[in-house]
Amino acid sequence: MSLAWDDFRLVKAIADRGGLTRAAESLGINHSTAFRRLAAIEVAVETKLFERLRGAYAPTTAGLAMIEAAGRMESDVAQFTRESAGRSVEPAGDLRITAPAGLVAGLLMPILADFSAAHPRIRLDVVASDEALNLSRRDADVAIRATDHPPATLVGRRLAAIPWAVYGLAEHVGVPLPDCSWICPTDSVGDGRFARFVKSQTAPDRVVLRLNTLTGLREAIEAGFGVGPLPCWDASGRPLLVQLSEPIPELTASLWLLTHPDLRQAARVRAFMDHVAEAFVAMRPALEALNG
Repeated sequence: MSLAWDDFRLVKAIADRGGLTRAAESLGINHSTAFRRLAAIEVAVETKLFERLRGAYAPTTAGLAMIEAAGRMESDVAQFTRESAGRSVEPAGDLRITAPAGLVAGLLMPILADFSAAHPRIRLDVVASDEALNLSRRDADVAIRATDHPPATLVGRRLAAIPWAVYGLAEHVGVPLPDCSWICPTDSVGDGRFARFVKSQTAPDRVVLRLNTLTGLREAIEAGFGVGPLPCWDASGRPLLVQLSEPIPELTASLWLLTHPDLRQAARVRAFMDHVAEAFVAMRPALEALNG
């Protein structure tokens, strides 16, 4: 019996994604190829790895053992690639960065452009996402993340505090906030802090729009849906928006620049982190002055 790393990856992907179709998509292959490969793996190991139950794939005991082995192999491969990247001495190669989508578009893009001009041999791959990618698995090399509690498994530096306030249109000035229509991020966003804040400000039937991401929040307020919380750096200076509250302490979050310890000495990672930190040194007084 001879199994390849890709066989373990397929079995783990089926378990992680809950089925063959999504597993195939995640691996960049089609459904029929994934189906044939799984059948061949089961022939090779001489046992079933999944029970097919109404379209779902439930791992058998043998399947669970292979999934656990795949997880260990994936962790070893990720550690090896991190350590290899950490030995690089020239600021060159691919660098994958993750940051919240709104932050990428509104605040980071000029910084990224300046960095790219200064380091043309580094190719940037930006993942704009409000989800926290796993840096231990090399989902990204560097994360710019709004958090008050950065993971102990990562290293980095605090860039700034990001104040938030309630914003709306001119028509909302003078209207008591509880009587306004509200836009609210869902419980899954920001550990639920935004949903808790809105719940404390108004009745549930005043919430006319919920978003499962912070992306689009400002556009919804500018479109006239209602009032809602926004980061002051994004809303300040927008001609249609009016600040309707003082900065809200429970929504203020620190912005962190993070990487895995194995990568912090990699030349391209070090160059990027130094560049971003220097840019925020210049911006921090203006950003934190918005705290009022």
